[in-house]
Amino acid sequence: MEVLALGRGGIEEGRLEDYVVSGLVDFDDISYDDHADLLYDLAGQTVRHFRTYLSEEDTRKVLRCYQRDIARYIHAQMQQHYWEEAVGYEVKISRGFTELRESAYSASEPALDFHHPPADKSNMARYLFGGFQRCLFHVQKFQSDAERKLAIIIDREAQKWFKPAKGQFQIFYKSGVDHLEYQPDFVAETEDCIFMLESKARDEMEATDVLAKKEAAVKWCSQATAYAQENNGKPWQYVLIPHDAIAENMSLKAFAQKFAVSS
Repeated sequence: MEVLALGRGGIEEGRLEDYVVSGLVDFDDISYDDHADLLYDLAGQTVRHFRTYLSEEDTRKVLRCYQRDIARYIHAQMQQHYWEEAVGYEVKISRGFTELRESAYSASEPALDFHHPPADKSNMARYLFGGFQRCLFHVQKFQSDAERKLAIIIDREAQKWFKPAKGQFQIFYKSGVDHLEYQPDFVAETEDCIFMLESKARDEMEATDVLAKKEAAVKWCSQATAYAQENNGKPWQYVLIPHDAIAENMSLKAFAQKFAVSS
């Protein structure tokens, strides 16, 4: 029994490959003029695949009946290998500040003194911490004990600091085909600089997402510094610190000298 489910109104194409190409050019992000060679190469691979177990007539029927489904499948595969080459960036700054965004925290126990580690350091995210002198919020959460130790150093040396909530800085990085928001661990202001700090496990320092976040953050800090210089503000600096380098007797200046990342 034949299934009749023709794509594009049942148009009869001259070549089998044309069914695939016609389906693909319906997507807004595919340009026939710019990618004709690639499209026909992919279409040829598709046709050859079907011809390994179907006759030419049956292959034509499949391509006609399931043109849209086939095109969607190929397009999804193309998206996994998609990249962009930026020829430049235009930065538009409408104002030099944003309001602080509060994080919504839930905890089953009272806030702990952040100077002391909790009983279960493997489950840090369950605890609320307080006891800060220079944090802009009364309580914060940490994802690791390394973050807690870094907070001790920051609270001791910074003029003010906080852990950014989602949407605070709107820094985005590329992960596969997605553009995700990056939330740095800390932002700390000192007498002569504003630091954006991130702590990472030593074995994750070269991970793809960590490098993508680093690139996005460094670019953001560079743009913020350029704006600050024109408006008598402080420069921004991104500091990426391996977790095993964090000790309470360290200083922000030492971290910056050793782990600051410049553009």
